[in-house]
Amino acid sequence: MAERVSHLHRVRIHRALSRPNLLFGADRELVLVTGLASVILVFVVLTWFSALLGIAIWIVIVGMLRMMAKADPVMRTVYLRHIRYRPHYRPTSTPWRRY
Repeated sequence: MAERVSHLHRVRIHRALSRPNLLFGADRELVLVTGLASVILVFVVLTWFSALLGIAIWIVIVGMLRMMAKADPVMRTVYLRHIRYRPHYRPTSTPWRRY
């Protein structure tokens, strides 16, 4: 049998371009914002209690963000889009529906 020769142009898609942007298994921006808030808490109050509280809060929030990313890695962007389009999509199916 003769081999078929494909004349289609092939383009490689790198895996890094289609993966979600995660850090520590959670959304990168949310992890960095919570880390920044915890560091601000630690360095503004400057006590051992605030340091332990800041670290504990950051660990708990990163754990929750990891659970969120495990369910859906792009949940944050979907939620922000949902909030942005809320005025355009009414909760009823049609404006003429009475019941």
